[in-house]
Amino acid sequence: MQFHFNWKHISAVAGLTPSNFLFRLYDGAVKSAQIVEFLKALRSQLKRKLLIVWDGAAQHKSRIVRQYLDSTQGALQMALLPAYAPDLNPVEYLWAWLKRHALANFCPTSLRELKTTARNKLRSGQRRQSIITACWKQAELW
Repeated sequence: MQFHFNWKHISAVAGLTPSNFLFRLYDGAVKSAQIVEFLKALRSQLKRKLLIVWDGAAQHKSRIVRQYLDSTQGALQMALLPAYAPDLNPVEYLWAWLKRHALANFCPTSLRELKTTARNKLRSGQRRQSIITACWKQAELW
């Protein structure tokens, strides 16, 4: 059975380390300012130099994001994945786990219910090292 919703959507961003992941959910599409906000939260939480590896989405290459990266004086470095290479991105496997396992057969009645349940499932995934390890292994980066 398929059902097509007329809702606006939620978007997610995540940072994956070998032992954990951090995430945020946003209403609608993620904008450059929200990426900067997330990067600031990553720096605050992880307190070390970071290499950010992501796809070539326009927001990732925006002036606002580049200015922020430059302002970190090398504390945050950026590397872009080759054009359309989701199989190299371990975060894509995190989203696959969320959609195909954690939220499988879940039919929310509202966008709010979807967002709350997705957040709770991701939080539970943060406590499961096997999920984090599997994301890295599937991307063949382990």
